[in-house]
Amino acid sequence: MSTESVLEALKGVIDPDLNRDIVTLGFVKAEYVQIDKDHVSFKVVLTTPACPVKEQLKAQCEELVLAIDGVQSVTVKMDAVTVSSKAQSASTNRLPQVKNVIAVGSGKGGVGKSTVAANLAIALAQTGAQVGLLDADIYGPSVPIMLGLKDRAPQINEQQKIEPLVRYGLRTISMGFMLKDDDAVVWRGPMLGKALQQFVEDVAWPELDYLIIDLPPGTGDVQLSLSQLVALDGAVVVTTPQDVAFADVRRAIRMFEMTKVPLLGLVENMSYFDCPDNGKRYHIFGEARTESRAKELNIHFLGGLPIDGQIGPAADRGEPIIVADPSGIQADLYRTIAGKIAAELSKRHMAKENKKDLKDFFKVSTAPSS
Repeated sequence: MSTESVLEALKGVIDPDLNRDIVTLGFVKAEYVQIDKDHVSFKVVLTTPACPVKEQLKAQCEELVLAIDGVQSVTVKMDAVTVSSKAQSASTNRLPQVKNVIAVGSGKGGVGKSTVAANLAIALAQTGAQVGLLDADIYGPSVPIMLGLKDRAPQINEQQKIEPLVRYGLRTISMGFMLKDDDAVVWRGPMLGKALQQFVEDVAWPELDYLIIDLPPGTGDVQLSLSQLVALDGAVVVTTPQDVAFADVRRAIRMFEMTKVPLLGLVENMSYFDCPDNGKRYHIFGEARTESRAKELNIHFLGGLPIDGQIGPAADRGEPIIVADPSGIQADLYRTIAGKIAAELSKRHMAKENKKDLKDFFKVSTAPSS
């Protein structure tokens, strides 16, 4: 038994998202391996704490190393360092301390976009990731109510930066923190742009693995201003089963294409209702077709979320459903969707790195000899 034999065995563990073994990917290195008589311990450093196949990879590691002659016991520590998509160049990066910026949008209002954004942010935070939630819905901010922060106001620190409020492991900022209950925001486009700029540049965002931005519905000034302020690493579009909702989804998709924002996938909210009285499933808004439509458009379908009578009352008392009912079906679905988003960002990052390595190889190969 040796470090080399351990690494050789671990080459049999393939990351299903990246389609390469964990040794080649650098998830396990020689310096991570310790051998004490017949006991082997090592760590596996993934690209995100929200990896959806983390437990599967751990089990495979244990099985393959235990099969090595002389090994009687194995300890595998699963760790993670979130990769940065590096969408922004060093000269224009207004959020250098944020590794991944994700927009959550919708083509129309009333589809539960803010509910999805808040629950996804918490799902990522529950994996151990450092997560922020920026409520960019200037006209209709709802994040303060959903997170139970509507009576709180952010403070200004010594550097004259706004300190985001913290709730459920999230750092968050919202126009709702600056308004009274009956205040209305009646602003033209330039004022919206200035407010967004302040939320990006004048908030003391710490180092974050993910910053989730809850966009307003539609394809207006806020979306355009934000795309000019921050290079988004990806976008998630929320819809419902109705045809009218998906017509607006197409517009949202087109907007992200025009602003060169990668689309991470679609989430269908209110997909169905499982009646607790008779066990039957009802499609209140018609048969769910978002998955098939996404396939036609060559877009990832991240998942469907059922109607749940607990969601509204829980949000009104400041508890997103993933907090109010952590062992329920909604919480499980949100964690699954969050894992898919994190995996997709990691895949895109690795693809960029591979492309860069290939370019560097050809630069070296074609360099004139002296």
